[in-house]
Amino acid sequence: MEVSANDKERKIVISIRNLYKSFEDNHVLQGLDLDLFKEENLVVLGRSGSGKSVLIKIIAGLIAPDAGTVEVLGKEVDKLNKKELLALRLKIGFLFQANALYDSMTVRENLEFTLTRNSKHITPTEVEAAVKEVLDAVGLAQTVNQYPSELSGGQKKRIAIARTLILHPEIILYDEPTAGLDPITSMDINQLINEVKRKYKTSSIIITHDLTCAKTTGDRVFLLIDGKFLRQGSFMDVFDTKDRRIRGFYEYNFTE
Repeated sequence: MEVSANDKERKIVISIRNLYKSFEDNHVLQGLDLDLFKEENLVVLGRSGSGKSVLIKIIAGLIAPDAGTVEVLGKEVDKLNKKELLALRLKIGFLFQANALYDSMTVRENLEFTLTRNSKHITPTEVEAAVKEVLDAVGLAQTVNQYPSELSGGQKKRIAIARTLILHPEIILYDEPTAGLDPITSMDINQLINEVKRKYKTSSIIITHDLTCAKTTGDRVFLLIDGKFLRQGSFMDVFDTKDRRIRGFYEYNFTE
């Protein structure tokens, strides 16, 4: 993988080399290389079932790779013991595609639970301030006493982002952040992802099959097809090709 002179001067927060993962005869990832730089939004773009979710689960230590190395904040993930892995995960926010909010808890309780479970000595005043901060950050302070069932799809996604932010992670892994949302709400979420990077100085990997999400949020885009990164660079760089596998992604995206 070629590295520019400017990139050599930037801090790498995730480094992946020669990554392989198969499930029986399904060779999902076939020799991936990737660097995520500090305060960068990197998009991994690919069709549903292309291995994007497998990639970020390996990064989070939820799945072990078959071969290759994955370093996150200088730690080789699959070499960590349970205690070390838990400590690393506190620095990584994971936004699940289905949001994973607790339906029996209010918005406040969802946020408080995440914070108090991971910060044992935090005071009630600090908890209240943290809840207010992240709800203000996602523009939903008024929902603090509502239940997830009372929220729209876009609001649930914003609350899920707030829950991720409440631990002030250095890295955020977004799993299909616009899936199931209408185009206007999707654009709002894309803009929020960019706002989060600016305000919280996060480094993020955003996996998606949504071209608009990729174009709007990605400082760089990696196109994953058949287990390999076929193209990488700016959104325009990736699609500046006559390769039908890549050009056809437009048609897939609008007809899926």
